[in-house]
Amino acid sequence: MGLKVLVLGGGGREHALVWKLQQSPRVSQVVCAPGNGGIAADAECLAVDLSDVGSMAALAGNLQADLTVVGPELPLSLGVVDEFNRRSLPVFGPSRRAARLESSKAFARGFMQRHNIPGPHYAICGTQAEVASALPLFSAPLVVKADGLAAGKGVVIAPTREAAAYVAAEMLSGKATGEAGAQVVLEEFLTGEEVSFLVLCDGERAVPLGVARDYKRVGDGDTGLNTGGMGAYSTAGMVEPMMVEWLLQHVARPVIEGMKAEETEYRGILYCGLMMTARGPMVLEFNCRFGDPETQAVVMRMESDLLEAMQASVEGRVSGGDMAWSAPASACVVLASGGYPGKFETGRKISGLKNLASIEGLKVFHAATEMRDGEFYTSGGRVLGVTATGVDLRSAVERAYEGAAQISFEGMHYRRDIGGVTPKPAG
Repeated sequence: MGLKVLVLGGGGREHALVWKLQQSPRVSQVVCAPGNGGIAADAECLAVDLSDVGSMAALAGNLQADLTVVGPELPLSLGVVDEFNRRSLPVFGPSRRAARLESSKAFARGFMQRHNIPGPHYAICGTQAEVASALPLFSAPLVVKADGLAAGKGVVIAPTREAAAYVAAEMLSGKATGEAGAQVVLEEFLTGEEVSFLVLCDGERAVPLGVARDYKRVGDGDTGLNTGGMGAYSTAGMVEPMMVEWLLQHVARPVIEGMKAEETEYRGILYCGLMMTARGPMVLEFNCRFGDPETQAVVMRMESDLLEAMQASVEGRVSGGDMAWSAPASACVVLASGGYPGKFETGRKISGLKNLASIEGLKVFHAATEMRDGEFYTSGGRVLGVTATGVDLRSAVERAYEGAAQISFEGMHYRRDIGGVTPKPAG
């Protein structure tokens, strides 16, 4: 009898996790809650409130799930793993205290300083007066971050100190990011190549799980507003083996050891958002779960059994870190609703999804869709993640763009420079 796995969440990341977990020979069923229209085509979807830890735990108990995988950050920040552990339900992810690395930017910066983890210069401010006294310590541009979770909208790059003061005031007042802006973090603006380094942790050990690069700005050439992510790619040679070892030694393992020293075990995924600067790698942010859309790119390359890796984390037996990879490169292009990341409309009919079967090495992960009368409609800002593998980065990106060109819905837009590759003209 195979294992039953529950995936909590309903975005593109969760669709990718469902798809990959179903490939494990040890899995008999994957259930997703709440899921979305596209996920429902691949797995059973059940309703659940991702802000209610009791209802999520009850669902897992009723299903008799052998493992629950927590996708988004909100349930982690609310202590869903703690509730599962209290009920002796197997769950993949960090505890509420450990997840503060993501849920509180101020906590993360203080933790990094305590444990000598490299990052930008910063200041934590709780009032406009504190902002005013800290600003002269920074040169422009600088970064202003809301302390709490803000669904990818809590980071602003301010071109001047005056702009930074205005953004910080908006956050502190609650207008810009609600409760997430009770404190703000001012940070030095770093330049270099961004890298997402994913690590699998079991409370004692950390092993690399994959490397990717994502694109946060909405427009080509990294212009426009920050988003939840407009695309990503992953290749075999993105980071040299010596650099991977350096990152484990100076970033990932100090997190595991630091958490343990502060009487908090860290299990699950540690996502290290890095800037490779002239001063060396610097941590821009930590996430306590798989990234989105990096997950879509990473799992497309992964040959290893993802269930086995997750169970090793839960059971405290992570070892080796030798993940097997089936493709040299992969890329994900996010198709977004008109107006995103600002105000956008939903309910737009999606055309062309049935035309993609002929494109080898391509998978469309649904991020925000619903199905009505056999047709898919948009239900959010980031709608689809068109993801493809290739023998090299260019071929993977071109294949993803070939797929994207077949799809249409009113207002649809996407970046046309993922991986430094421009889509071929139609025809």
